[in-house]
Amino acid sequence: MELLITIIVLALIFDYINGFHDAANAIATIVSTKVLTPLQAVIWAAFFNFLAFFIAKYLIGDFGIANTVSKTVYEQYITLPVILSGVIAAIIWNLWTWWRGIPSSSSHTLIGGFAGAAIAAYGFGAIQSSVILKIVLFIFLAPVIGMLVAFLFTLIVLNLCRKAHPHTAEKWFKRLQLLSSALFSIGHGLNDSQKVMGIIAAALIAAHSQGIGMGVNNVGDLPDWVAFSCFTAISLGTMSGGWKIVRTMGNRITRVTPLEGVIAETAGAFTLYFTEYLKIPVSTTHTISGAIIGVGATRRLSAVRWGVTRSLMTAWVLTIGKCGIGSSHLCTDRVTNLFFSRNNK
Repeated sequence: MELLITIIVLALIFDYINGFHDAANAIATIVSTKVLTPLQAVIWAAFFNFLAFFIAKYLIGDFGIANTVSKTVYEQYITLPVILSGVIAAIIWNLWTWWRGIPSSSSHTLIGGFAGAAIAAYGFGAIQSSVILKIVLFIFLAPVIGMLVAFLFTLIVLNLCRKAHPHTAEKWFKRLQLLSSALFSIGHGLNDSQKVMGIIAAALIAAHSQGIGMGVNNVGDLPDWVAFSCFTAISLGTMSGGWKIVRTMGNRITRVTPLEGVIAETAGAFTLYFTEYLKIPVSTTHTISGAIIGVGATRRLSAVRWGVTRSLMTAWVLTIGKCGIGSSHLCTDRVTNLFFSRNNK
């Protein structure tokens, strides 16, 4: 029971870290265009992160992404030491990338840590390759979809507003940024909170098989406090902010105007809602990065700082591999030895 409680606490800590690590995804453009101050922006985003709980529970009616994450590893290979190893590795990687100001994917950090720990303990046969392949595929598809949708939206809006007075148009787009950032924050809450729910569900299922759980056999059996805690933790984390990453997302990829901010956030939200419908966990970081690149590319390709973009893509590709196989292997050895040494005393 102690190990189960430790996993739940660490998973919620990861969720909190995810909030301030990924806060920039929803607020970077609205801060860089000076629509809201940083403090106002994080409170705004946190509120809609939390609102996503009620949308998932009462409007959508299920937590499909959580179910997908919990099935990353075959049930017979899901053990508490494996889950703990994955969560520890994910926390280390997330804190390191946050410290370096690199907007890597918290989502793939967590999933990579979980899968990598299972591989280290039981081999590649422990993971469900069909689930992993879908997740890996959307590492590349999510930013591409965000980029293409943003590019298309920008062309449409520029055509519709070509006769508008620039000052009037900018004033309206600044107001619309409140709506677009709210839509993206809801998508962030829906997507990222459920990943931690999936990890906690896997822990409760593993504990139940050992006779110490709460009667949880699948995600549908999760008590309400799990979802509520996950959405609360990410909201509190968002309120803490992540200013190093805000700077990268808001200005270093490409300079963003209010019009472009609205389109990037709207395109990002559209992509997140689409993947929520497909029940595929994606990275909000990848999604909004692709959307920002898309709006920048409508001016000219040189408007995008491709050197920064290459650095981001390198971090994205390394996230699952480095966090999953490297860090989790080390953690699994230590956690497993600790777990069994305590049981043998």
